[in-house]
Amino acid sequence: MPPALLSRDEAIDRLMLAIRRHGYDGASLAELSKATGLGKSSLYHHFPDGKDDMVRAVLGRLEEQLTATIFEPLAGAGTPRRRLEAMAETLDAFYRGGREACVLANLALGSTRKRFRKPLRRIFEAWIAAIAGLLTEAGLPETLARARAEDAVLRLEGALVLAAAFEDPTVFGRTLRQLPAELLAPSKG
Repeated sequence: MPPALLSRDEAIDRLMLAIRRHGYDGASLAELSKATGLGKSSLYHHFPDGKDDMVRAVLGRLEEQLTATIFEPLAGAGTPRRRLEAMAETLDAFYRGGREACVLANLALGSTRKRFRKPLRRIFEAWIAAIAGLLTEAGLPETLARARAEDAVLRLEGALVLAAAFEDPTVFGRTLRQLPAELLAPSKG
């Protein structure tokens, strides 16, 4: 596609993929230009504040996607088990079965974590709250639901890291398969 026809939204989608694969530090302006097919001046036209502006746009898009495909469906119709399974299916597709890195992890663990702390925290909090709300609805006490929700996000993110480190996505798949039953298990005591 010629650069002139690339919309800002398309550029954000391509930037997300580049940041997902290279992180903030690894995604040089040259790499981001290559990923989008836009020259550096065109990138600055769409994102006047440079790379940080690009990352803020990526985080905004990611938050919209997660809200529509994970957070809202967790509060939607269906049994709690089915909604958790749908979350697992969505995450499996989004991370290509554990073969793709997580934008959130790359930004939260990299040199930029302080710079993007607020949007990162907001996204993680929304994800944890969505899972905890479902677990509370399923009958778990609020404190246990919150703890399990935090553990779930931790396990999912950790499974992505291990899948990348081992170059073996099966750890992510195993986590996705086990998580719904483990989250919904009756409380002990």
